[in-house]
Amino acid sequence: MKHFDCVVVGGGMVGAASALTLAQLGLRVALIEQFEPEPYSAEQSIDLRVSAISLASQHLLEQLGAWSQVIEWRACPYKRLGVWEQEYAYAEFNAQDIKQQQLGHIVENRLLQLALWQEIKAQTNIVLFCPYHLTNLSQNGSKVSLTLKNNTLLTETNISAKLVIAADGANSQVRKMVDIGITAWDYQQSAMLINVKTEKPQQDITWQQFLPTGPVAFLPLTRVPLAKAVLANEPTANPVEQGGYASLVWYHQRDEIKRLSSLSNQQLQQEIITAFPKRLGQVEVIDKGAFPLTRRHANSYQSGRVLLLGDAAHTINPMAGQGVNLGFKDVKALQAVIACAIGNGECWHDIKVLSRYETMRRKDNLLMMSTMDALYHSFSHPSSIAKILRNVSLLAISKVSFINTTVKNKALAYACGI
Repeated sequence: MKHFDCVVVGGGMVGAASALTLAQLGLRVALIEQFEPEPYSAEQSIDLRVSAISLASQHLLEQLGAWSQVIEWRACPYKRLGVWEQEYAYAEFNAQDIKQQQLGHIVENRLLQLALWQEIKAQTNIVLFCPYHLTNLSQNGSKVSLTLKNNTLLTETNISAKLVIAADGANSQVRKMVDIGITAWDYQQSAMLINVKTEKPQQDITWQQFLPTGPVAFLPLTRVPLAKAVLANEPTANPVEQGGYASLVWYHQRDEIKRLSSLSNQQLQQEIITAFPKRLGQVEVIDKGAFPLTRRHANSYQSGRVLLLGDAAHTINPMAGQGVNLGFKDVKALQAVIACAIGNGECWHDIKVLSRYETMRRKDNLLMMSTMDALYHSFSHPSSIAKILRNVSLLAISKVSFINTTVKNKALAYACGI
């Protein structure tokens, strides 16, 4: 039986980042994943699944050596964020207000994962088990025993570890194996993701309008690699084809999203032109997909020597694009806990030491989840009084000097993770 310091179950963005941060601490790590990410090709279409990577997440990816590869492939910086319900109450957040070059980047999830995997394969103290899946897990004293099954050969492998990281997603098998329950509810809505080509040149803004049926959002996408100057944080114009690219997010009742999903791309284009704000302009639908909106929060992030990270611990309303950023914050917190213990001469895998991770992360995750829920329910409230209060609040953010310069900028800096 092979023994490791840490075993990470799940090789997505958060799991891959976890494996790398633990390896950087000098620990021997095993990473278990069923599917290897598809290789990159410049001719590939843009994936539907994208994330708004905050400045804090970018800094983590730079530390792990993956960010330069992401930028070399595809990523779109955005400098502004617009939010409104009624046009007169439009509020805009700008990177200049917090003295930054950009607020973040819109990046395809697969490319983030692939860049992290490239770094993983270069590490001598990370062993990759792929294509494998976990079939059994048991804790006994100072170690965790795991049984893995090879998806191709159908053979079994037994390994053990001092610590197991569950980064295997919202439906985490590890979470179920260690009997950690969840608090969850269904928003009774779905979100549709639509990749489009726009008539307007590539933009540097992401925006969201709140409608009675749910918000509609615009995320800019870059089809071609960014100039190297962006990597060095130098001001530069985006390389632009004729027109630009974007990801549209359309929230609505499930039956309506099901109907929209059944339309041809040309029919969907007409629906978009009717429902989205006029500032969007003409679009050409390239790809589309949909998923239900749910919230989950694990009742605990720890069971003995097993810790939950990312979506295994919490899923959030995607309205503000904070899901993967919370996962990366989990990674940073775990790294800080273990690094501090090692530095202080403590047993880093002691259960009491590991409990510090949940202490660091649970409150912050719950705050962000509750804030997103409050915004979501506030803007979906049908009463005219609530509508007036919403728009007055947005107007105040935009027009009132004290709120504009203090509250607004602090909220923006928090969202960016700085």
